[in-house]
Amino acid sequence: MDVRRRSAAAKNLTTKKAPEKAGAALDHPSKASDALPLPLYLTNGVFLTLFFSVAYFLLHRWREKIRNSVPLHVVTVSELGGVICLIASIIYLIGFFGIDFVQSIIYKHEAEADDDQQCLIIEDSRNIHCSLPPLPPKAILGTKIEMALPEEDEEIVNRVVSGEIPSYSLESKLGDCFRAAKIRREAVQRQTGRTLEGLALEGFDYDSILGQCCEMPVGYVQIPVGIVGPLLLNGCEYSVPMATTEGCLVASTNRGCKAIHASGGATCVLVRDGMTRAPVVRFPSAKRATELKFFLEEPLNFDTLSVLFNKSSRFARLQSVQCAIAGKNLYIRFSCSTGDAMGMNMVSKGVQSVLDFLANDFPDMDVIGISGNFCSDKKPAAVNWIEGRGKSVVCECIITRDVVTKVLKTSVPALVELNMLKNLAGSAVAGSLGGFNAHAANIVSAIFIATGQDPAQNIESSHCITMMESVNDGKDLHISVTMPCIEVGTVGGGTQLASQSACLNLLGVKGASKESPGSNSQLLARIIAGAVLAGELSLMSAISAGHLVKSHMKYNRSSQDVTKITS
Repeated sequence: MDVRRRSAAAKNLTTKKAPEKAGAALDHPSKASDALPLPLYLTNGVFLTLFFSVAYFLLHRWREKIRNSVPLHVVTVSELGGVICLIASIIYLIGFFGIDFVQSIIYKHEAEADDDQQCLIIEDSRNIHCSLPPLPPKAILGTKIEMALPEEDEEIVNRVVSGEIPSYSLESKLGDCFRAAKIRREAVQRQTGRTLEGLALEGFDYDSILGQCCEMPVGYVQIPVGIVGPLLLNGCEYSVPMATTEGCLVASTNRGCKAIHASGGATCVLVRDGMTRAPVVRFPSAKRATELKFFLEEPLNFDTLSVLFNKSSRFARLQSVQCAIAGKNLYIRFSCSTGDAMGMNMVSKGVQSVLDFLANDFPDMDVIGISGNFCSDKKPAAVNWIEGRGKSVVCECIITRDVVTKVLKTSVPALVELNMLKNLAGSAVAGSLGGFNAHAANIVSAIFIATGQDPAQNIESSHCITMMESVNDGKDLHISVTMPCIEVGTVGGGTQLASQSACLNLLGVKGASKESPGSNSQLLARIIAGAVLAGELSLMSAISAGHLVKSHMKYNRSSQDVTKITS
C-alpha cells in the first residue's frame, strides 16, 4: 500500500468539515466529577462513602441469608436499592479514574494515525517500497539538499536513484572517481532526504583508494592530528603523530614524552615478528585429523612446507606451524615474517599454497575456511596474548625521582601502589585478557589512524601489561610496557594515502626498507610501544595525583554553547 504525503488542500478541506462544537468538546472533555453539582472533593466523598457503606450492607445481608439458608437471589426492596447504588458508585469511580486515561489513549492513536499520513514512500522500477522517516523541517535542515549539477550528471543521479544504474558501478562507467563520488553523494541525499553538508568531498584523491581502501565513497571524514614528542627512544628522537578527537590525550602523552626525555630516554626491544593465519580443515574422523597434525609438526617436513610457502612471495618466510585439534577438525596456525607489510594477504596466499600441496597426500581433507579464528585476527584471544602476533616488543625506562616529582607531580611509591592495584589486581578482578594497562588502546588507535593502519586491529595490538617498581633504593621508578601483538605495516592498505604517508614520513618509516626488508615496520612498532609507555606514565601520574577529572573538565570540554548550534 502506498502512503503519500497529504496535500495542504486536503488538510484544509478536512478542517472545514469538522464542526466547531466538536472542537470545543475536545478542548473541554466531559468529566466523571460532573455527575453532581457539587465541588469535586464533596462529589468524591459522597460516592466513596456510598460504595463502602452499600458494600458493607450487602455483604452483611448475604451473610445472614447464608446462615438462615435463604436463597441469595431472593432480594428485598432495600437490597435491590443497595445493588443499584453499588453499581452507580462503581461506574462513577471507574469514570473518575479512567475517562482521562481512555481519552488520552484515543487521542494518541488519532495523532499517530495523522502522523502516519505524513510518511513518504519511494517507489522504484524494482517495485520495492521502503518507508522513510519524515523529513525534518527546513528550519532544522538549514540547507537545500539538492546541489546544482550539469544536465548529464543530473540524468545519471536520477538513474541511480531509480535503480537503473548500480551505485557501485559509477567509477567504472564514468572513468572519473571524483565525479562518481559527487554523483553518488547527491543520489544518497535524494534517496534519504538528508543532507551530507559538513562531510568533506573536495580535496581528496579518490583515485588513490579505488580497488584497495574504500568502496562507494561519498566524502571523507576529517580527524585532527596532533604531534607528541620528541620521544627519546633507543637514542633517537621521534615526533609522533596522533589522530584523535579526545581532548587531553595528546597533551598527556606529550607530558609522558617529556618525562622520558628528561630521564635519559627509553629502550625498546623487538622480541618476535611474525604474522599468523590459521585455516580450519575437517576429516572424516579424528584419527585422520591427528595424522595431519603429526605430519605438520614433524621437523623433517617443515623444510618442504617452507619451500612451498616462501615461493608465494618475495618477503614471506614461514617461521612455524602450530596445530590445535577439536574432534575431527584441525586448526593450523601458520606464522611467517612479511617484510614491511602488515602481511595478512601475504600469509593467506602462502597458506593457500600449502593447503593445495597437502590435498595431494590427504585427499579426504575438507578445507572449511582459510581462517578458523585460531589466528586470531581482530578479536581478543589468549593465543595472541601468549604466542604473539605481528610485532612483539618490550619498552622500558627509568624515571628519576626529580622528574616524577616536578614533571609528573606525584611520587614513586604512589605510582607503584596504583599500578599494582589498578593495572594488575584490578584487571585480574575484571577478568581482563591482555588489558593489564591504563589506556594503551588510546595511543595505539591514534597512531594507527594517523599512519594508515587497520583500526580494527587495535583490539589485539593494544594487548599490553604495564609494570612499575621502585629502583635505586626506592628513589627512582622503573616502568615497562610489554606488547606481544602490534600489527603494523609501512606499505599497502591505507599507508599509501597522502595524509597517512606524510605521517609515516615524519617518523622516517615511509614505504619499504630497501636495505633491510621489515626494518621500517619493526621501527614503527617500537615507536608505538614508546608512545604507549609515555601515555601510561602520564595517565597513571594524573590518577595518582588526583588531577584526572580536573584536567578533563578543563581541556576536554567544548566552550561552545551547543544550544545555539543549528542541527
